[in-house]
Amino acid sequence: MSTATQTPMLEIRNIKRDYSVPQGLFKQDKIVHAVKGVSFKLDKGKTLAIVGESGCGKSTLARILTFIDEPTAGELLIDGQKVDTRPGHLTADMRQKVQIVFQNPYGSLNPRQKIGDVLGEPLLINTKMSDAERRERATEMLIKVGLGPEHYNRYPHMFSGGQRQRIAIARALMLNPKLLVLDEPVSALDLSVQAQVLNLLADLQEEFGLTYVFISHDLSVVRYIADEVMVMYYGEAVEYGTRDAVFSDPQHAYTRTLFAATPKADVESIRARMAKRGKIAAVAG
Repeated sequence: MSTATQTPMLEIRNIKRDYSVPQGLFKQDKIVHAVKGVSFKLDKGKTLAIVGESGCGKSTLARILTFIDEPTAGELLIDGQKVDTRPGHLTADMRQKVQIVFQNPYGSLNPRQKIGDVLGEPLLINTKMSDAERRERATEMLIKVGLGPEHYNRYPHMFSGGQRQRIAIARALMLNPKLLVLDEPVSALDLSVQAQVLNLLADLQEEFGLTYVFISHDLSVVRYIADEVMVMYYGEAVEYGTRDAVFSDPQHAYTRTLFAATPKADVESIRARMAKRGKIAAVAG
């Protein structure tokens, strides 16, 4: 008796990405192997965290997954469908399935556009949708990410970093994607704001059935949000497994070194300092 297996939302097979770097007038260009034959599968509704130091290839992989860069070799499948990433061959339907949220929420928003226009812009591909319908959809999404209708006509500079990242997330969701690639989405935010945005992402994932690829160097964030973890080192995936397995029993020497080098927060000490500050403030008041 055969059992049906779930089609992965995302599958990559031996993906490679090479860059040619000019070395000067009389020197041969240098070939940089940014991603070296990475493969994995990710089920629907799950979160894969890709971790590693700067230059390990994780952001290059994110650009491949979102069709910004074309792979040098390998195959990319979204919801079981092979993606033709050649220029001019990518379908509009496939573009809608995958969206990206960048690290810098201010840099990813047009400072001259009102927030309503920023959110409504992706919907312009639907010529049958009226201006009123686009406005309604944008307003609904603002509410979904914890903002309100009053923010529709404001400009990006009028928002905090956390609010701008909420807007970037809302924009990414406007076309009802199935897969979100989040490239260091909370690293530019304060710790308290990070927690709020991570909780928002968890709520949105549950509500919309989203699949996440979460790029990060922050292991505490990864431990909080990930179902599976892939560790990259010099363009290679050196470790892959469930979050609990990777964190409790890392197999690769690089993974163990990476974990050992990560500062561990002394939660009880932090709480004690915060309580002490509260007492001092009360006395001063």
